[in-house]
Amino acid sequence: MRPTKRDELVAKALQVFYRNGFHATGMDMLVAESGISKTSMYKHFRTKEDLILASLRLRDENFRNWLFRRMEELADTPRGQLAALFVALSEWFREDTYRGCMFIKASAEFQEADHPIHAQAAEHKRLLFSFVRDLAAKAGAKDPTGLAYSLLLLKDGAIVTAHMGYADDPAAAAAHAAEILLEAALGPVN
Repeated sequence: MRPTKRDELVAKALQVFYRNGFHATGMDMLVAESGISKTSMYKHFRTKEDLILASLRLRDENFRNWLFRRMEELADTPRGQLAALFVALSEWFREDTYRGCMFIKASAEFQEADHPIHAQAAEHKRLLFSFVRDLAAKAGAKDPTGLAYSLLLLKDGAIVTAHMGYADDPAAAAAHAAEILLEAALGPVN
């Protein structure tokens, strides 16, 4: 199915927001980079915030689909998939377009917890948490909630560290710490 003008606009806006940030990206920049007139843009989105929300929803869907599929490709057991999270992160960090986590950025730019953009960013993190917690339960963790929180703290820390560029291989460091957590939660690998 061919993407609609709206779909094309959201995809282009996602790229621009990811590259430049939300507040630094004005509607004039979006018009210039998307090739869509302001009239057409406002026909699809009443406000810039509506466009940001649509972009975050697309990023959430794309990122989770990629991450979960990649974890499954890298390992065939729940425990292995939990460890593979950090291999996938390492691949992402090496992409030329890597600019950190769009959801961390959104929550930093829209700091009020009840702001719709902040809430959308938090929802992405909750969906990741649910997936990792369920995987930890399948792996046999006695405390899947605690293990999921710990692994996701490592994930987000690696993302920020990679974005800031002050460590050589934050995904490998996070993977090493994750192995310690996995062994404590699940016992040694057989």
